[in-house]
Amino acid sequence: MKKTLKKVILILTMVMMFSGFSLAAFASTANDADSTAVTTEVETEETTVSEDSATGSKAIAAAVAIGLASAGGAIGMGIAIAKSVEGISRQPEASGKIQTNLMLGLVFVETAIIYALIVAILVIFVL
Repeated sequence: MKKTLKKVILILTMVMMFSGFSLAAFASTANDADSTAVTTEVETEETTVSEDSATGSKAIAAAVAIGLASAGGAIGMGIAIAKSVEGISRQPEASGKIQTNLMLGLVFVETAIIYALIVAILVIFVL
């Protein structure tokens, strides 16, 4: 069980790293129309098409970023809650300390997810 969990966490980490590196590729736009002599009508059409594809790429990048962050956070929260319930069932007299540490840990995990949401919003509206 622990080996498969470690493999899943490793795979999720690698996917998050690769998606973070690919954000620059999603956000960049290629405009090769300047190198050729084309009428202004064709250039405006190509600019509109490239802007539409850039907007779609931004949406995909933001969706992947927030999806991976929320999935990772949900897995982490589930594991933390399961372990805290296990600890409380073994030592009921320490339930107050366990619950305090659990809530603190859940707040940190949720903060990381909110940061991912802010990054996704920045990718959509700023880049």
